[in-house]
Amino acid sequence: MSIGDAARSGPRKRLLSQRQIVAIASGNALEFYDFVVYAIFAAQIGRTFFPSDVPGVSLLASLATFGVGFVTRPLGALVIGRWADRIGRKPAMLVSFALIGISVGGLALTPGYSTIGAAAPLLAIVFRLLQGFALGGEVGPSTALLLESAPAHRHGLYVSFQAMSADGAVLAAGGIGMALSSRLDADALDRWGWRVALLVGVAIVPFGLAIRRTITETLELNDVPTATTSPATRRIVALGLTMLAAATIANYVLIYLGTYARTTLGIAQTSAFASTMLVGLGGVLCDPLSGWLSDRYGRRPVMIVPAVLLLLVVLPAFRAIVHYPTPGMLYAVSTILACMLDLSTGTILVAVAEALPQRQRAGGFALIYAFAISVFGGSTQFVLAWSIRATGNPLTPAFYMIAALAAGIGAMIAIRETAPRRADAAKASGAA
Repeated sequence: MSIGDAARSGPRKRLLSQRQIVAIASGNALEFYDFVVYAIFAAQIGRTFFPSDVPGVSLLASLATFGVGFVTRPLGALVIGRWADRIGRKPAMLVSFALIGISVGGLALTPGYSTIGAAAPLLAIVFRLLQGFALGGEVGPSTALLLESAPAHRHGLYVSFQAMSADGAVLAAGGIGMALSSRLDADALDRWGWRVALLVGVAIVPFGLAIRRTITETLELNDVPTATTSPATRRIVALGLTMLAAATIANYVLIYLGTYARTTLGIAQTSAFASTMLVGLGGVLCDPLSGWLSDRYGRRPVMIVPAVLLLLVVLPAFRAIVHYPTPGMLYAVSTILACMLDLSTGTILVAVAEALPQRQRAGGFALIYAFAISVFGGSTQFVLAWSIRATGNPLTPAFYMIAALAAGIGAMIAIRETAPRRADAAKASGAA
């Protein structure tokens, strides 16, 4: 760390080690790992807990149960996020990550309907509710800690590791899904293959907890907590919610591409898993690039330009894959759309977190993120599956994504610049 960096960072800041950054971002990674594994094996999970002789009913019940976990996210954000703003980021992160491990592991180890009857779907729902509560309280404290640990001119890069961890988890989940599906028959996947995939993610929890205990607290506990929310903060909340909702819908549509390719277009399962891996790989490469570019050129242009380009290519891309449903076209569409999306959304997290006051940052960001994920993340897969089934139009995912992007771009244009150097220049220009 240079002298200039130290001056910008302040006396309390300590640069995080690489393993500490990984441990902080591991909660977000486990969330997306679980999400992708559930999406990949939704049919198997549905048959395990919700067996039915009616085609498609088990899958819809499985996706609906996945969505149940999103109901408790705002509660977790309120309880654990506010706790992080009062007593510290570190204790909140330890509690939330432990609960995530219990809930994901619990679902993986729950016997199926054929073994314990109606108790199986009830337990599955309980574990999804617990996981939603834990995840709701995870992202706010961890994002706040990354931001507050970074030098001022590296906020974007540090916070981008949250998004990068999520996309790395998508890549890993796609790889594990491909490995299991290529080595196991359909009966083995139904009985225990999907359980192994979930337990692989749970294995990181003990290591993550151990490393998180070594992290330096960043909350200034001697500060007086902000008692009220100003109009400016309420505006940030509204714009942040719109941007994160748009990013959530677009991201979950891309993750759903694997299921879409198998169930709607008839593309082979291994190719569908490969497309999921490409979506994750695009994020791993583009998320830190987005953060770095936003530190150099400002948050707003780095969010807006790729989002507008993505808006223009979504419908042609889906038309191409519908008319030419081949593995090569699926790979091309997955890669192009993922890179454009991640170049934009990698910066949304830091733009919203920077704009919030420190003593409202963890709880405020957690609530914004939780509501965006709860309303739109929990419903996206179900909405897509239902709309395709109801309309018979394979392009409905594209229209849903376009509507979300249009709203998100409007919010990106309206939000103020928060990158320190760009924000200072804007203030100076206004004063002049």
